Amino acid sequence: MLNYCHKSSYLQPHSILMQPNTLKITSQLVDILAKSIYPATITIKNGLIHAIERCAETTELTGFILPGFIDSHVHIESSMLVPSEFARLAVVHGTVGTVSDPHEIANVCGMEGVEFMMENGKETPFKFNFGAPSCVPATSFETAGAALHSNDIIQLLANPEIKYLSEMMNFPGVLQEDPEVMKKIAAAHRAGKPIDGHAPGLTGAAAKQYIEAGISTDHECFTAEEAVGKLIHGMKIIIREGSAAKNFDALVNLIDDHPNSILFCSDDKHPDSLVNGHINQLCARAVAHGVNLFNVLKAACINPILHYKLAIGMLRVGDPADFIQVANLVDFKVEQTYINGVAMLQNGKASFPSVAVNPINRFHCKKITAADLAIPFHEYPVVDELIPVIAALESQLITHQLNLKGKLVNNNWVSDTESDCLKMVVVNRYHPAPIAKCFVKNFQLKTGAIASTVAHDSHNIVAIGVDDASLAAAINLVIEAQGGVSCVDGKNKTLLLPLPVAGLMSTDDGYLVAAQYTAIDALAKEMGSTLSAPFMTLSFMALLVIPHLKLSDKGLFDGDRFAFINPAH
Repeated sequence: MLNYCHKSSYLQPHSILMQPNTLKITSQLVDILAKSIYPATITIKNGLIHAIERCAETTELTGFILPGFIDSHVHIESSMLVPSEFARLAVVHGTVGTVSDPHEIANVCGMEGVEFMMENGKETPFKFNFGAPSCVPATSFETAGAALHSNDIIQLLANPEIKYLSEMMNFPGVLQEDPEVMKKIAAAHRAGKPIDGHAPGLTGAAAKQYIEAGISTDHECFTAEEAVGKLIHGMKIIIREGSAAKNFDALVNLIDDHPNSILFCSDDKHPDSLVNGHINQLCARAVAHGVNLFNVLKAACINPILHYKLAIGMLRVGDPADFIQVANLVDFKVEQTYINGVAMLQNGKASFPSVAVNPINRFHCKKITAADLAIPFHEYPVVDELIPVIAALESQLITHQLNLKGKLVNNNWVSDTESDCLKMVVVNRYHPAPIAKCFVKNFQLKTGAIASTVAHDSHNIVAIGVDDASLAAAINLVIEAQGGVSCVDGKNKTLLLPLPVAGLMSTDDGYLVAAQYTAIDALAKEMGSTLSAPFMTLSFMALLVIPHLKLSDKGLFDGDRFAFINPAH
């Protein structure tokens, strides 16, 4: 526990509105920049660190204080929580701020979506730092609910509350110097704001050209070799560990070799995962791996502040008093989180309340029938009696393309549970259109279907099932709710988690949403799925900017050739 020098200064965490102008705290202080740990008294005045005074060595002090954690790249929407509710879960784990890309809601609601995220985030003391989404829509090969053009980006970047240009996923556009892409990059340069990258698998001269355009980070590296190739050209690498994409093990050894150029992020994290932990988990894993403590904390607490010029404290005199109390420097169990000198936790939960939310959305989709999902023999490509199949991969966003023998019934292609070749469909939720259909492997469902309007990046309806009746039932559940995730077991059980905010986020308490998500995730696994996060993996099956084979609402898409294999019929 922290030891307070003056008992009269002690306040219970829930006393946020009555916090005194001056507070003194004594504990073991972790000075990351000086690579030192020593007993010190911190004096806080009006939300700032007024003084740090080294104390005499003592064995009475327990616990440590250190700067708060920062998620250096996250789509808040993937938590299925609005920003104000995300904050209530994240502060429990010592996170005091995020670098947040609102391009999920921007793909649905455009500028209105970006403004919604910023305004809702202001309802809490948490330090959100939003970017201007650079790729809305992500590609021209899918249907989104909105578009942000270069003039919109210029307008956003002029706002001092917008800290950076969000991930430039259109790396082919950068390499080909697409005029619209280059206008967005130039706008960020003029505004003096960093540009986030997104270039999975890009190496060699192409990576060098991409970086030289001014792209400063990447969170999509699959291998250490790819990351090193980008680091040597001055790019910073963000180690990602989300609910589906997990690159920590591949990249953790880079931290000690490049301590000033590594950051941590979750990218996309579902609510049940956020309840269990956040950036604190990456710190614990890195230290257990043998990485130098101070280098680990640089990645978690310091490097994002320096790179993005964030108004978040680094535990220095004059800084905002943003810091955390941890029991130890092994598992980083958080005992208290302070933001601007105010205690954020009471009895292990956020001490600030949930806020009321008025949902925004775009949803113009009618219910479908099982007959709408049929795939006649002539509507799907066949080469040497084999059909193209998406191979989903555990803990990765990339997929592989397989060519397998499909199953025909009454001259229609159907799911085959024996070979785990299941039907997947994407339904346009913005206007009437043909339904895109294909087959996917590695979801392992034996019965029923799952569906979701969280479908990166355009967020149409994506669904996988073993039969058309179950698929239609799961899809119609989310259509009726105007957004959500659903699970139909094909027998007599159905679950729905409504997501009324853009079809992406709930308006409910974060812990309730996490419990609901846990239940629907468990049902999908009872139906046979062996994936650790079947709904998160499902949500990326329509993400065309991640290779190799994906399905958009317009058809089956080859991410290597950037062309359709089979357009929607």
